[in-house]
Amino acid sequence: MKEWFTPAELADAKLPGLPTTQRGINMFIEKCGARSTGLARQRAGQGGGFEYHYRFLPDVARQKLAFLNTELPPERTDASKLLWRKYEALTTEQKGVCQKRLDVIVEVDSMRASGISAELAVKHATHRADIAIATYYEWRKLVEGKARKDWLAALAPSTSSIAEGLAPQLTEVHPDAWDVLASDFLRPEGAAFSACYRRMEAVAKKKGWAPIPPERTLRRRMDILVPRAVQILARKGKEDAKRLFPAQMRSVAHLHAMQMVNTDGHKLDLHVQLPGRDKPSRVFLMATQDIFSRKILSWVLCEAETWEAVRIIIGNMVEAHGIPERLYMDNGRAFASKKISGGATRRNRFKITEDEVAGLLKTLGIEARFVNPYSGQSKPIERGWGDLAENISKHPDMAGCYTGRSTQHKPENYGKSAVPLAKLEKHVAICIEEHNARVGRKTETAQGTKSFDQVFTDSLADPANLVSFASPSQRSLWMLTAEDVTARKPDGAIHLSGNRYWNSALNQWIGKKLRVRFDPSNLHAGIKVYDRQGRLICDAECIDKTGFDCAAAARDISRARATKNKDNETALKSHRRLADLELSELMGRGIKDKPVEAAKPTVTRLITRRPVASNRATSAVEIDDQHFEDSFSRGLARLAGGDAAIIEFPKGDRPKR
Repeated sequence: MKEWFTPAELADAKLPGLPTTQRGINMFIEKCGARSTGLARQRAGQGGGFEYHYRFLPDVARQKLAFLNTELPPERTDASKLLWRKYEALTTEQKGVCQKRLDVIVEVDSMRASGISAELAVKHATHRADIAIATYYEWRKLVEGKARKDWLAALAPSTSSIAEGLAPQLTEVHPDAWDVLASDFLRPEGAAFSACYRRMEAVAKKKGWAPIPPERTLRRRMDILVPRAVQILARKGKEDAKRLFPAQMRSVAHLHAMQMVNTDGHKLDLHVQLPGRDKPSRVFLMATQDIFSRKILSWVLCEAETWEAVRIIIGNMVEAHGIPERLYMDNGRAFASKKISGGATRRNRFKITEDEVAGLLKTLGIEARFVNPYSGQSKPIERGWGDLAENISKHPDMAGCYTGRSTQHKPENYGKSAVPLAKLEKHVAICIEEHNARVGRKTETAQGTKSFDQVFTDSLADPANLVSFASPSQRSLWMLTAEDVTARKPDGAIHLSGNRYWNSALNQWIGKKLRVRFDPSNLHAGIKVYDRQGRLICDAECIDKTGFDCAAAARDISRARATKNKDNETALKSHRRLADLELSELMGRGIKDKPVEAAKPTVTRLITRRPVASNRATSAVEIDDQHFEDSFSRGLARLAGGDAAIIEFPKGDRPKR
């Protein structure tokens, strides 16, 4: 068997309890310290690197590795396979007959090996077995030419077609009649075989089909030709057929506490009176559970499985117990939300876009694994609901509030009462504490003596089991939800969930996309604003909406605006150090001053509707000051009315001045 393996070979083998990537194998090797224990050596050949001896692996991994790298013995020949197939088809009584025949043949061979003649040996052995000598020689013919290891199977009595390894003889039936019966019986409605047989028999009489065996004969034919699994799949569906396959037995002995956790939600069978609601409703209990110890780590009551509730239970778990390496959860909308698993490469819902915000799990470095809903093999918390929810919903303190597990299982006192949410929270806290502290748990790690709390505490007490905790700076990230928004005009304020957030630093980012983090449970606490590369810009405070007639709020806003304007003016002065006159003088240097001549006044003559043709242009004409004053006086007189207001027609070839 091969003893030394590279990390790539170990990753390709997909060993139980080990990562399936080369990077994960290297991290496991570093954690185990295999290089310091003499179980590593330099790899010969191109590429170099290290090889590791299989002894540093867990037992389950070594077993699979031995299976994959051990040569199997040569397979039996077809004749040998047929003999043993015949033997395995026999009953226990028939197998006992084979053993008696073999004992007689072995006894004769032993006597002959001790020096007794063949004749005396056969007589003695057949007399003891109370059989004829000819019968012995018939048995001897059955094993002639067969390998010694196949003698037991070769002595099988040929009393039926099953013993010969052949299909059993089936009673003949008309093929069309059989097709009708099988098609009717293998329907999802699950009709009784007797009803299907009667319908087939009626059709056969009309069509003249023959032969038609009795019902019991065809029932046995159905069981022989159609396997039971196929019948269950056709008549009861995939879920019942899946139960025919044995469930996977998953060991957690190689894990430690807080290495892997799982989370799920369960709708409590209780009528709950929510604050501000007239009618009672049902709530969900969402929780996280440690896979190694089965301890409930965190929980919350909510109206629906939302990403806010998932954020709360994951945050409480990390705050109290540390950051796990892997998290198993459903692929529902709450757990697969981008705010929880954004950037996860194995998320089964939503499209992964380049600009989506980093999810909570990705921020914490937790590997997200999505499994099928209602799968107790994939999520042990599914099995825990049966015990935990039973104690919560059927406790005497909840009398009259229990709804039953379905509409067909309503209790007699259904709808008599509804438990207030505050009382239910206290009750759930007590039940979960009792659930974790109950001793005598029959799990692989508790071994029927310990509680979930004890297993969890003992595992964390082992110095080899290291659990990382979030730092205060990390806590400010994962306790807040990330979302992309745009800084709006005209001041760069952030509008989120009906609230407005602002900081003077946002003036620089008007119209640009920013990334904000906030606490959904406390939207008035302010937000953290980052640029698209993740750099912190500022902490923006929530601007409360105030009433129109609130003088105090108006004064505060005016005072804040005045302070802001002064700050802006100060900043402007610090950047604009030159006054207008100084700037003008600076820009005008090097240009010689030129004398400016006084412009003479000009006047433009009024043009009538039908101007008189003339040889000279009637555009602007230069006049002296006296003429200008006379013309201006006549204009005023015309405006006042009288004879001066009448414009005479020109005479001659020139207009009258």
